[in-house]
Amino acid sequence: MRGALIGCGFFAQNHLNAWRDLRVEGVDLVAVCDSDEGKARMAAAEFGIPRVYADARAMLQAEVLDFVDIATRMQSHRELVELASERGVNVIVQKPLAPDWSEAVAIVEAVRSNGVRLAVHENFRFQAPMTKVKASLAAGAIGRPTWARIAFRTGFDVYANQPYFRQEKRLAILDVGVHVLDLARFFLGDVERISCEAQRRNPKNLGEDTATMLLRHLSGAVSVVECTYEARIDPDPFPETLLALEGDRGSISLGPCLTARFTHDGVARTEHLGSPLLSWTSQPFHTVQESVLNTQRSIIDAWRAGREADTNGHDNLKTFALVEAAYEAARTARSVVPQAGGA
Repeated sequence: MRGALIGCGFFAQNHLNAWRDLRVEGVDLVAVCDSDEGKARMAAAEFGIPRVYADARAMLQAEVLDFVDIATRMQSHRELVELASERGVNVIVQKPLAPDWSEAVAIVEAVRSNGVRLAVHENFRFQAPMTKVKASLAAGAIGRPTWARIAFRTGFDVYANQPYFRQEKRLAILDVGVHVLDLARFFLGDVERISCEAQRRNPKNLGEDTATMLLRHLSGAVSVVECTYEARIDPDPFPETLLALEGDRGSISLGPCLTARFTHDGVARTEHLGSPLLSWTSQPFHTVQESVLNTQRSIIDAWRAGREADTNGHDNLKTFALVEAAYEAARTARSVVPQAGGA
């Protein structure tokens, strides 16, 4: 499969490393593109990519591609997805899918009307501990899941590498809340209603930097979903997501350092849910970095098998609907029903 990457910034380095690892599985990144051509040239030189572009339209006209991986900021996603899909090229796009609901729906409709596939790079569910917890739930480790707390809470200086965060009118829920809301769906299924309390704890931020959400799932389960970039906790678990799940037969708790405790019918055990370092990953970021590889492999494997990726556009709209409902719930101080079916 022949692919190209659009966007060679901060997080795209993980995409580049992951695509290099996937070469042995028959995936060839043949071009990179960035509006800052210097960044694209540096990426091409480091990762052995033959061609460099500063304009996505020019690249899509010149290259024969099976897919394009869009790792740019969300404001550019719609234009780039439409450019690629109009040329019959499958698309992977970084999360969040779009700045708002109407743009997200337009992106999904564009790929549908052009007959190509879309996958969202929603990588939290592909972190090793999350896939292991999901497998345990599927195997009945705690019986029927009934309650969960999913928390991404940190005071790590995320603004150093992404200073534009300070000016985002919609920050914590849209940037990291979308991840933890997706995990809530991943573990407990789709959502009937959501309430939310949003806070701006740091006056330097334009948008909310903290959100506490309560979800009622269609299954009857309830989850508490938390996200903040302004935690004051020690030790800071960044960049880990902490979990507590309970069912009618037991529980799973995932604490700092990827240590999980399982109980089933009163019998407890402890297990480390991490995985070995890759050649290009490092602590404490390894789990997040590895999830990029896992996400990209999952998407490619699905497409090769002739099916949609797990994080396809229609599935991601269900998560994006929760983001929009959370903002509406915070604004109105009431519980909100998300868009039915994510559409």
